[in-house]
Amino acid sequence: MGILKEFKEFAVKGNVIDLAVAVIIGGAFGKIVSSLVNDIVMPPIGLLIGGVDFKDLNIILKDATTDAAGEAVAAVTLNYGMFIQNVIDFAIIAFVIFLAIKGINNLSKKKEEAPAPPPQPPAPTASEKLLEEIRDLLKKQ
Repeated sequence: MGILKEFKEFAVKGNVIDLAVAVIIGGAFGKIVSSLVNDIVMPPIGLLIGGVDFKDLNIILKDATTDAAGEAVAAVTLNYGMFIQNVIDFAIIAFVIFLAIKGINNLSKKKEEAPAPPPQPPAPTASEKLLEEIRDLLKKQ
């Protein structure tokens, strides 16, 4: 029964819940970035290089055939276009995350750089007060 209690405490800790939310948001963010790359960035790049869609770039290692039973066997291909697409996806995601972290760091620096109130001089000790009174009495004489 102790293990179940420990697991429950672990599972409901704030860090685990925060991580779960981050994974879900990260998955949605990945879809957004994939759409950005596939639907906005890659078509103009493909147009610039002659109307090529990167996803379709491949090298055929073995042509499609039919087996003895007459069923089609798919071609064996090396899909380097998908690799290029994924590298571009990664570069855009990394750049966006870099900009986000840079912005957060700039905000935290501004908070740190806010001028602190000037330090108050320490209150005089009892012996300092006594010396001030003696000084004032000597000045009067």
